[in-house]
Amino acid sequence: MDSKENVDTELIRKVTNNTQCFNIDNISRTQAYQTYFQRFPEIKWAFLASMVSRNAGWNMSDLETPIFKSFLTERIRKQLFSTYERANWLIFSDAYPQLLLYQISKQLNKPMFDKLACFAVSSFMIKEWYHFWHYKDEQRLMTALIINEQNVIESPVTTHPFYRKHVFLRWPYLLQDFFCLNAIVFPSRQGYMFAYSVHDFANITKRITFGKKLASILFNNKLHSLFYDFAIHTEHTGSRNDYENYLKVNYQKKMQSTPILRTVYPIIDHQDKIRRDWFKSGGCKKKWWDNCVVDIDDNSWNVFYRKRKIIKLLFSIQKILER
Repeated sequence: MDSKENVDTELIRKVTNNTQCFNIDNISRTQAYQTYFQRFPEIKWAFLASMVSRNAGWNMSDLETPIFKSFLTERIRKQLFSTYERANWLIFSDAYPQLLLYQISKQLNKPMFDKLACFAVSSFMIKEWYHFWHYKDEQRLMTALIINEQNVIESPVTTHPFYRKHVFLRWPYLLQDFFCLNAIVFPSRQGYMFAYSVHDFANITKRITFGKKLASILFNNKLHSLFYDFAIHTEHTGSRNDYENYLKVNYQKKMQSTPILRTVYPIIDHQDKIRRDWFKSGGCKKKWWDNCVVDIDDNSWNVFYRKRKIIKLLFSIQKILER
């Protein structure tokens, strides 16, 4: 084995080990994304991923609250948790090697993106990383990563027979989707909260559009510093206390906290099959590149909060009737 092969082998081993080290659970993934963005702020997607990952953790822990335990069977809650966890794990396993190879490329002052093929990263992203290396188009790279990662989870999660049958076609998901009970929340330490509803998660084009809209909110000139300040000063625990502690007293008393994620969920051992290159089999739709901007007045936090209050009220009524 010559010296170049030795270097390549060591590089692949290093990237693989670092990815596995941080791909333990939602907490470690979230922190890894955030730490990376702090080191390389030009990779905006890393901050978007960290904030969306925080929300995935909060949604996971919601399932272990008395309210959700009352309305959903243990089997359904496990299936919903599995959906969040599987998507969270898959995206990290694909994206983090890309981030690390960019870091290595900067250290060596030469692009090393041909090595992405060793980690089953799509030919689409290999091309986009080279484009970013030469043209430094931060917005294009963020959009490319949004497109790529939603395609990465398409076959293993959203169109997978198990998740389609047991999650996306079951009443708990359909009910949440119809009433827009799920929302991504971007908090601040000043008590300002921005919420944007998730709708029709199973549709890949809508997921990509949603991701681009979230990015426009997160990097809005008037709001970005608030969200970044929250992130660097607030440890992610998986509990909604992470941001509820910053709410006004009258809000905080009425919100029901979720438990800390690591107190209710074990480490999940994921099995990974050989991944096909989605770009070679289906290509990239032109509309996926369309620009999407959200007006900062289009904030559904109050609606999201009211719906959580309604769920809590229904839970209280149920408990009264059981007595």
